Amino acid sequence: MASQDETARGHRGPGVRGAHARRAARQVRRYYALTAASTIVPGLGLIRTRRRVGQGLVAVFVVAFVVLVGYLVARGLMGLIRVVVSRSALSVVISVLVVVAVVWIGAILLTARDNMPEGAHGRPKVAMVVFAALAAVLVLAPAAQAVRYAVIQHSLIGSVFDTLRPDGAVGPGGGQDPWAGTDRVNMLLLGSDAGKGRIGTRPDAIMVASIDPQSGETVLFGIPRNLQDIPFSQDNPLSQLYPQGYDCGDQCLMEFVWTLGKDHADLFPDDPNPGLTVTKDAVSQILGLDVDYTTVVNLEGFTQLVDAMGGVEVDVQERVCIGCKLDAYGNVVGTTGWIEPGVQQLDGFHALWYSRSRAASRDGDFSRMRRQRCMVGALLNQVNPTSMLVRYPALASTLEDNVRVDVPEQDLDEWAELVLRIQHGGSIKSLPLTNDVIDVVNPDYPKIHQMVTDAITPPEPTPQPSTSTPTTPTPSQTPSTSETTQDTPSDIATTC
Repeated sequence: MASQDETARGHRGPGVRGAHARRAARQVRRYYALTAASTIVPGLGLIRTRRRVGQGLVAVFVVAFVVLVGYLVARGLMGLIRVVVSRSALSVVISVLVVVAVVWIGAILLTARDNMPEGAHGRPKVAMVVFAALAAVLVLAPAAQAVRYAVIQHSLIGSVFDTLRPDGAVGPGGGQDPWAGTDRVNMLLLGSDAGKGRIGTRPDAIMVASIDPQSGETVLFGIPRNLQDIPFSQDNPLSQLYPQGYDCGDQCLMEFVWTLGKDHADLFPDDPNPGLTVTKDAVSQILGLDVDYTTVVNLEGFTQLVDAMGGVEVDVQERVCIGCKLDAYGNVVGTTGWIEPGVQQLDGFHALWYSRSRAASRDGDFSRMRRQRCMVGALLNQVNPTSMLVRYPALASTLEDNVRVDVPEQDLDEWAELVLRIQHGGSIKSLPLTNDVIDVVNPDYPKIHQMVTDAITPPEPTPQPSTSTPTTPTPSQTPSTSETTQDTPSDIATTC
């Protein structure tokens, strides 16, 4: 009998061990499957062990996903932009991301603990623990990056933009088209040369972007730094000191107006930045346009800005010297290199010299003005959301340190829509006030005002009568290139 019992137990032993092995294998497979399920949908893997908790998390996830998709479908790209440019919305996003990440990761780890096979040990258990940790990282990493970007954006908006709209500035309204009641928006763009080794601030680049908010059509007006006889409005306290304008020869140039305002800060007791105020007023009087907003870029940070964007592509028209300047006799000295003609991908260092160099240029300041307008157009046209997202931390840091814009935070979503209209619907043209079209020593401001008016409100094209035999204009009737482009705006791409 004993031998028969031993034989029976011997036959049952392998079968029992096989059943245990199959059961252990099913538990391992279930562990991986349910942990992966909670990684894909928070709480999905918990339904087997914690039914109500799992179902609740899945329900919340599905509802939130449907609401998010519905919002994006209904609002499109502008809906996303409205969130990105609102500090209050970003604060909510940051909080929600943190809570979602904690709950999601908690669901993954809880699923892993509930489904860990009994008696698991050794390498199999280590592998399962590593799997759960990797699953948690798959949720943590993108959530942490999203929170990081949201925090950076929140800080950037607070540092670069104002909280109040400038006095008298036009702005967006309500309704489906916030710009419906606005004829034009005029933005003053200043490149400041403030930095180490320089006394005061002198605008190195002075431009006004006049934008048609409906079409996105934009005209860039360039104002020479060496313009003389600068007018001030009657509301400007400096008009009492200079009733005939800021006119004392080559010692009273446009580039000194900012410093003039700072030197007479006592006339602007409640103004934190009289230099900018006076410059804005002078530009408005020169062009005959109401300047609504200003953007000031510190050129010391321009190099970092271009590098953060990954460089900028420019069609260089003439050789541009690097490190060069004019000595007391008008000779070009100090040249350390050249930017050659042709399509060039410029890094920040070379982009800055392309924008500022004037010593070896045929037209000095005026050639530099043209290149500065080209740089503005190139940077605007080459802004790519995908590439900017990858480079965003460095780009945001540079903007925060070197750019100030007096557009109020609450208008940023409407301004984002305006920028999209400029990029996708409009074109950027330029009208520089060079010595080809004005006398910088004795400027004719009524003429300049008419040029500006014609540039922003071009006449309607007149239909040409059809004839059976087209006529060819004689040479005297054919306008030259200079005649057609001197006092009319040209597409910025054709001037670069």
